[in-house]
Amino acid sequence: MLEIKKYSNKKGETLYQFQVYLGVDEQTGKKRVTRRRGFKTERAAKLALSRLQSQFEQNGYNQQKNILFSEVYEEWYQAYINTVRVSTYARTSKMFDNHILPTFGDKRIRTITVNQVQLALNQWFKIAPVSGYKRWFQYTTSVFDYAIKLGYMPDRNPAKMVTIPHRKKKPGDKPQNFWDRDQLNSFLQTVKNDGDFEKYTLFRVLGYTGVRRGECLALVWADINFSKAELRINKTLTQGLRGETIVQPPKTTAGYRTIPLDKMTVDVLKNWRKKQRKIYLSHGINVSAKSQLIFANTKNGYKGLDTPHKWLKPYLDNPKNKLKFITVHGFRKSYCTALVSAGLPVKEVQRRMGHDDVQTTLDVYSFVTKEQIDKSTQLFEQYMNG
Repeated sequence: MLEIKKYSNKKGETLYQFQVYLGVDEQTGKKRVTRRRGFKTERAAKLALSRLQSQFEQNGYNQQKNILFSEVYEEWYQAYINTVRVSTYARTSKMFDNHILPTFGDKRIRTITVNQVQLALNQWFKIAPVSGYKRWFQYTTSVFDYAIKLGYMPDRNPAKMVTIPHRKKKPGDKPQNFWDRDQLNSFLQTVKNDGDFEKYTLFRVLGYTGVRRGECLALVWADINFSKAELRINKTLTQGLRGETIVQPPKTTAGYRTIPLDKMTVDVLKNWRKKQRKIYLSHGINVSAKSQLIFANTKNGYKGLDTPHKWLKPYLDNPKNKLKFITVHGFRKSYCTALVSAGLPVKEVQRRMGHDDVQTTLDVYSFVTKEQIDKSTQLFEQYMNG
């Protein structure tokens, strides 16, 4: 009797597999036993098993010629997850589930035409014209390449024969996603006046260190060296395969970095540490350990990744504040533009930002300045304090 079996991979995730006899291999004369694994649900495994059996009954060993796009994707995905981080393949899985598989999943991959891929690409472009459609298309192309490599379809990738749509640039400058010194400090003063010191501290850290959202929410007090006025970045908060919160190391070596802190930010962090201890002790929680999160939820765990956005949005929506719209990532850009405006060398800006190469810094922030001025770190603090 055929059986769907449950197993755990190296990451502790529960997956499903099966093994089925598919007759005799015409080339070797040996029994053909196929094993499939990596299914996220028992239902997905049963569907794949049912298709294999049906194909074998109809076509014998030639069932490979009728393999579905979704089945090729499952095989491709098992190889793919060994090449990227958990957060990356978790996002990729969602892209397939939400956009690619609903379009191609139930089709025999060898039968998919150039026109069908073009129609799908056109539709994706309407849904996500900025960048999403490109990622979905690139992953689709990768699955076709994988199918060709394994002999599931002819040596002709239909995704490489389509016309790639591009956005037409509208006249006028693209809104810049950052605040200048005065705008940032005005916002911080508004938050401070509201009396929520944790929000004030979080936005101060974002605006005065340029750390990424996930890096900020993963910070513990041991990451702060108060005597040297430094912040150490060595981890980031992100989402796992099932949407759970996980902590990962930085993507690249450049992501590991030490960021100098100005005196006022050091004082703000010291004050927040005192207030945090008082708040949590009143709830019977001891937060004196060095591993204590700087920004924790009410249960002293990680905050949701959307917390900074939820905190920022009311300030942006309030017309009294007269704030130019920026995203949470805009705080990182604000820090970068301030560094360059303060006269720091581009190589130092690159180091603080954690960019892998200086070209990334120049490409993204080339609108700020075209020259490098060799000035000390102290100039940044002087500039930001007016």
